[in-house]
Amino acid sequence: MTDGTNPPSNPQPEQPAPGSGGYGFPPGPPAAGGGYGYPPGRPVRPEPEGFGPPAGAPPAPGGGYGYPAGQGEPNPYQQDPGQAPVLPNPYQPDPGGAPVQPNPYQQGGYQQFPGGTPGGPGEPWPPAGAAQPAPFVPRQSGQPDWEALADRSAAERRRKRIWAVGGAVTALLLLAGGGTFLLLGGDDGGEEVAQEGPVVTASVSPEPSGSKSKAPVDKSPTVASDPSLIRDHGGKAHLKMSAEAGVFAIDKHYELRTKGNEKSYAESEKRIVDTSKSFTVSARIWNRSPKGRQIAVSQGNDRTFAFELGSDEVNGKPAWIFRVQTGEQGADSTAQTVVAEGLKMEKTMTTLTGTYDDAKKTITLYVNGKKRSEAQVTGVFSAPGPLQLGRSRHEGNWTGAWNGAMDSLRTFGAELSPTQVDAVRQNKLSSVKPTGSWLLF
Repeated sequence: MTDGTNPPSNPQPEQPAPGSGGYGFPPGPPAAGGGYGYPPGRPVRPEPEGFGPPAGAPPAPGGGYGYPAGQGEPNPYQQDPGQAPVLPNPYQPDPGGAPVQPNPYQQGGYQQFPGGTPGGPGEPWPPAGAAQPAPFVPRQSGQPDWEALADRSAAERRRKRIWAVGGAVTALLLLAGGGTFLLLGGDDGGEEVAQEGPVVTASVSPEPSGSKSKAPVDKSPTVASDPSLIRDHGGKAHLKMSAEAGVFAIDKHYELRTKGNEKSYAESEKRIVDTSKSFTVSARIWNRSPKGRQIAVSQGNDRTFAFELGSDEVNGKPAWIFRVQTGEQGADSTAQTVVAEGLKMEKTMTTLTGTYDDAKKTITLYVNGKKRSEAQVTGVFSAPGPLQLGRSRHEGNWTGAWNGAMDSLRTFGAELSPTQVDAVRQNKLSSVKPTGSWLLF
């Protein structure tokens, strides 16, 4: 870190005089037998001894300091009696009168010149400051280049700022791209394509953005611990499926499919609708072939139904029906029915809703949120039995097996108004809590 000003530089002194030892050394050649900084004679190791050769002891013949005799490679720094003599130290005075070689660690360094070894006979050293030939470069000063360091620090800061800005822009682009994907992928106008296998796994989805609830919304169609149970979204009134019924994924929701026989159904563990009071039952249904009596939703006891919602033949033609039983014996004469005729029924998703007003003693049938028929009744038989999907009870027998699919099933402990019934069809009713809800989307 610098404050922006360059520190004072230390100018180097003039080049050392010829014949001197260089910067930091006394003039003249070093003492014979030693060198600069060492007294003449053999160096003596002080006691106690440490790593290395013992004091004053010559190395063992054929070995060397730290090596046993006869092992390892020969010491290249000892004189071999059988070989050529040891070369003289080029940096000590030659007793024979050879000129002293310059110190290679002085300023300027040891350089390679085209004419041979510098300092050789007849070849002078280059003047101070002369350009040095490649590949060697002049030695750098001991002082750092403060301007270069400051420039490099500033460049590093600029690079980090660029990366930070670039990362922020990239994140914004990714978020914008994800939003675009959601908008483009949310189109629900395509045809529904069913999967072939039943659903056996559960999934949990987070709350929509802006929701006040922190708990995740579980949209799984079945209970995680038992895939044969259709999960009640509003409580613990799960529906047990038979072996020949199953929940399947279709487009963006799930539906229950039944095969139109007595072994293909689903039922609750206990009563869900109190038929002695006002109530509403609603389901979105699909029928492969609306022939004869086919009941999507019902509730009763071991002898008869209390209400049933589905289709039946009226005046020789299939029609949507909502029927209640007013007597506990389950006789046909005590049953009351409201119908919706002349509508497309085969392989068409249709929302049926039946209501009972205990105060007015009226029953009403809605088709796709629109009121189709209403009738006066004396009351509805209070049946203690469980809720049934895909069948109904009549004279002690299971009848009206449903051949098709259904989803968006709800029951309410009150009579819903026409506006509320239409809101149920659109999955927008929030003012009244259902007593049970299954396979919602």
